[in-house]
Amino acid sequence: MCLAIPMQVKSITGETAVCEIDGVKREASLMLVENVQVGDFLLIHAGFAMEKLDPDEAETTLALFRQLLAAEPESP
Repeated sequence: MCLAIPMQVKSITGETAVCEIDGVKREASLMLVENVQVGDFLLIHAGFAMEKLDPDEAETTLALFRQLLAAEPESP
């Protein structure tokens, strides 16, 4: 199963964006998405921006991920 994470663009250099969520920063290629600007939310998978997201949709998805992580049982 593959998982893409909503992240917010913090900076852009050429075709690469630095994206951040919850203090974690990652570089992502912008070759698959057009007209990206700093502040946009992108769906990031395997180092690539897959699509732009509405900010409300991104926050809703992130809230669900956070709930799942908080409910995850600890490993023995």
